Amino acid sequence: MNRRSLLAAPLFLAAPALAQRASAPPAAGAAVLTDRDRSDLARVEAYLNSLTTLRARFLQIAQNGAAAEGTAWIWRPGRMRFEYDPPEPLLLVADSGQFLMYDRELRAPTTLLVRQTPLGILLRPEVKLSGDVTVTGVERSGGFFRVTMYRTNEPAEGRLTLVFNPDPLELRQWAVVDSQRRETRVSLFRIETGLRFPAGLFQFNDPRFFEPGGLGAPQGNGG
Repeated sequence: MNRRSLLAAPLFLAAPALAQRASAPPAAGAAVLTDRDRSDLARVEAYLNSLTTLRARFLQIAQNGAAAEGTAWIWRPGRMRFEYDPPEPLLLVADSGQFLMYDRELRAPTTLLVRQTPLGILLRPEVKLSGDVTVTGVERSGGFFRVTMYRTNEPAEGRLTLVFNPDPLELRQWAVVDSQRRETRVSLFRIETGLRFPAGLFQFNDPRFFEPGGLGAPQGNGG
């Protein structure tokens, strides 16, 4: 797998996972939750469901040490954009139920259904950490609160760990482990919420969308 594939791993896990479903490691069982765990998971659900828009800088580190930075936009439900800083040519966008990965150098798009990725859990209209989501771990250490999960019916897609500042609750990082146990981490900083974004930031039916400085250029609060 090349460097770009590794960098894209957090959003595009289902394709390799499906190809290797037969050899995927057994999924971990559901965590035995304490009353405190259940209370904290309810806080996480409430926080994520109240989160409408988020913009942040991100640092992404793959299993092999490859790293990239960029700007992330999230507009719940359903929309997400990762604009990588040059020289990395990748653009990752979620909209209308699809993830698009676009390599600006190769002019090559790849698409995948949002619901086929662990990270798609964040983009649901209602985030619920039970039922079709299995929570395998709740951890409090180093001043952070971590929740690990996978889609119950599709454990081969990989595991997603969300990392929060506990008080006030704020999403600061996620980590994805794929079917071959490769981990990729995305850390968020300079986080802003409650902003207004132009709809064109997430729509890939306009050729200008794919060009640096086009529809995908960083925007202010106006929309």
